[in-house]
Amino acid sequence: MNIDTSQALITNPVYIFLAVMCIILLAPLCLNRFKIPHIIGLIVAGIIVGPFGFHILDRDSSFGIFGQVGILYLMFLAGLEIDMFHFKKNLRNGLVFGIYTFIIPLILGIVTSVWILKLNFVTATLLASMYASHTLISYPIVSRFGLSKHPSVVIAITGTIIAVLSSLIVLAAAVSAERTGEFDLWQLFKMLGLLCICLIAIIYSYPRITKWFFKHYHDNVMQFVYIIAMVMLSATLCQLIGIEAILGAFFAGLVLNRYIPAASSLMNRIEFVGNAIFIPYFLIGVGMLINFKLIFSGITTIAVAMVMIIVATSTKWIAAFLTQKHLQLKAVDRKIIFGLSNAHVAAALAAVMIGYEIGVFDVIILNGTILMILASCTIASIVTEQASAKIKVESLSGNISETENTENASNNSAIIHRRRSRVLISVSNPITVGSLVNLAILMRTRNNQNPIFGLHVRNDNALSAQARAENALNIAEEVAAGADVKLTTIDRFDLNTVTGIANTVNERNITDIVMGLHQKSTVVDSFFGSMVEQLVSLCHKTIIISRCFIPLNTVTRIVVFVPPKAEFETGFRYWVIKLCNIASQLGCRIIFCTPKETKPYIRGVIYEQSYEIRAEYREIDDWDDFLLISNRILDDDLFVVVSARRTSISFNSWMDNMPSFLSKYFAHNNLLVIYPEQFGEQPQIITFGDPLSGDINVAPNPLYLKLRTWYRWLSDRKKEITHPERKNRKDFEL
Repeated sequence: MNIDTSQALITNPVYIFLAVMCIILLAPLCLNRFKIPHIIGLIVAGIIVGPFGFHILDRDSSFGIFGQVGILYLMFLAGLEIDMFHFKKNLRNGLVFGIYTFIIPLILGIVTSVWILKLNFVTATLLASMYASHTLISYPIVSRFGLSKHPSVVIAITGTIIAVLSSLIVLAAAVSAERTGEFDLWQLFKMLGLLCICLIAIIYSYPRITKWFFKHYHDNVMQFVYIIAMVMLSATLCQLIGIEAILGAFFAGLVLNRYIPAASSLMNRIEFVGNAIFIPYFLIGVGMLINFKLIFSGITTIAVAMVMIIVATSTKWIAAFLTQKHLQLKAVDRKIIFGLSNAHVAAALAAVMIGYEIGVFDVIILNGTILMILASCTIASIVTEQASAKIKVESLSGNISETENTENASNNSAIIHRRRSRVLISVSNPITVGSLVNLAILMRTRNNQNPIFGLHVRNDNALSAQARAENALNIAEEVAAGADVKLTTIDRFDLNTVTGIANTVNERNITDIVMGLHQKSTVVDSFFGSMVEQLVSLCHKTIIISRCFIPLNTVTRIVVFVPPKAEFETGFRYWVIKLCNIASQLGCRIIFCTPKETKPYIRGVIYEQSYEIRAEYREIDDWDDFLLISNRILDDDLFVVVSARRTSISFNSWMDNMPSFLSKYFAHNNLLVIYPEQFGEQPQIITFGDPLSGDINVAPNPLYLKLRTWYRWLSDRKKEITHPERKNRKDFEL
């Protein structure tokens, strides 16, 4: 490949970066008018401005560095966006595709290279390893359509791991055989052994280091830099043992995705930097390698390139076709698998450059590879875009049909189906506001476009009080903006906090209230505090009280205590959905400790909403089982207690003792207490204009509370005598 040695038109570093930014901005906009994928637009732009085009830019060290980081970033994002539940679920299917997409191109590639191109066996094997591998260059397309968790996409990505790893092993073996004149089996086993040690070390060390780092360092910039450093470390380790670095970057994404929720601000920053700079740099650099003048250099180059394009494309299509038939998939699934697996860039460039350097490949094979890269990337991008659009349209049509059926079945059910939560966060302490906003974001469903409301209530109009409110609300707004979620701030002057929250709930049509657990200021102060107790009795909406000592993305399990008859509460379905959203975002287990009668209802909500999470169930009977749970909750667990208002169906006498019990035995655990929504007569809201309203600070009659407590204690004691086996249960385990 003869590169033009003359000086490029632009050599100043500032001008070079400006030119690249203009290309990244304008190339997709111009080519989108012709329905050409933006990936092809960036590659074509690289051809035009590169040394084989108008030579506006040189493919200098900046394109080498940013391009290499770009392909690593691309593989890292592919691993990061995979849902591990879907990955494990489709692992066997992915292995099937991986075998097909490696074996078929390898065998047919060797045959065609020996019979048509007249290459020897070692050279043909080296060339066939290039056919067998592929690059997920069209992955940003499926990610843009929101299909990164689609089964066919997960199958294609899993097959990519198998194909790339196997082809790199064949490449290393072929190069070793060419250099030494014989096949060294010991070197192959040595490389595989080192790879296993490397992967085991990453699996063992990365989660522990990441949890420690996220618990001690909450700065967003430091967390981003840490993630990139760990990706590059994994890529470096693989490169040191003779394996392509892209495998290490992909594996780092698989290990770290547990700690980077899809709705988090950290994920938003990672995707933004990759899609805005590194990946476009890589695509422009690929275009700079392509020389269209080679098409007219001779019939031999064109013939070799056509053979390589046909073999590379047809073998990948055959592999996708056999996978479709083997796994009984749809035709559109075959298209998206073929589109994702057809592009040959990273491993192909590595193979052809290694072969060219050791003298196995001549310039004709090198030029044919460059043309094959352009053709395969074009086909992959077009096919993937068409298939992704079709899958998206089908999924939307299915949702519309399901909604119509629900509406025809029941008007009440339709109202529930269409409901979108409107969350209000009580903002007071700037230290805890970030965790409350993150909790509210994790609870949201993906199709919920309603803003989150951040409320600070004050009864002091001094400048210092206004400054404190503005500071807390600004922090909440920044945290939400980092996750690309709109947060509406409300600075309210009202009688007290409870009144301000209750009035805002009615004014803004709020469905959920998220607030932090207060700190006890006096000895006689209760666990929840008077404000929460008053708000629970005053407001019938869902109230979620949070106290988390660790970041939510480091939670290992979610343990939920469900009281008897919880399924009869109005807000039952909604709190189950919120907890499932959190478990889905975090990718962790959720364990429902629930009565036998309530379990089918929880399973029904999960099935209805199509949640694919690791949900487990432990049957409980009464308060004694709640006592047993206290010995099973770990420091990295999130313990969720579903409570109930005094007038609700699921309220039980032992709930009066729950605050003191939580204070005594769960003082150092991460805790969520949920009061489900309860419909009923709207309580009167106290305002300045209502002189006849009662004082919300007045407690019920002490004698009445004492008599009611005695009566409920006697009722519970009677149950223990009737069922003595419940008192000493030791078989409850999480």
